[in-house]
Amino acid sequence: MKKTFILFALAFSSSLFAEGAPAGQSSGYMQSIIMILLAVVFFYFILWRPEQKRRKQQEARRSSLKRGDKVTAMGIIGTIDKVEENTIIIKTVDGSKIEMLKAAVTDVKAEEGVKEEKEEANKEDEEKQSKKK
Repeated sequence: MKKTFILFALAFSSSLFAEGAPAGQSSGYMQSIIMILLAVVFFYFILWRPEQKRRKQQEARRSSLKRGDKVTAMGIIGTIDKVEENTIIIKTVDGSKIEMLKAAVTDVKAEEGVKEEKEEANKEDEEKQSKKK
């Protein structure tokens, strides 16, 4: 017991009072670990966490799709005609119907939003026509 204590004390004291090792070497490891931890925290708050929130919002929008919503999927704009489990059928301007995966939907405007847009567009058209006269 005394021998292990003495060996431990000698090992500990030799590392404290060692003149052969550079003084900054042990702090270099600590600085590296701190920098790595700061980088991980930075990436978490700047990249990973906002991406997770964005994915959850996208998934919530896709799960709440209903008939009449105006959607953009892979650059194709249309109105939802039918909603199935994993796919939707959208109706485009020319009347054609396209079946697409829900995961392909990038933007959703609810039916109420579409009506408001049409009303605003009609008001703007009326104002332009009244200005021309």
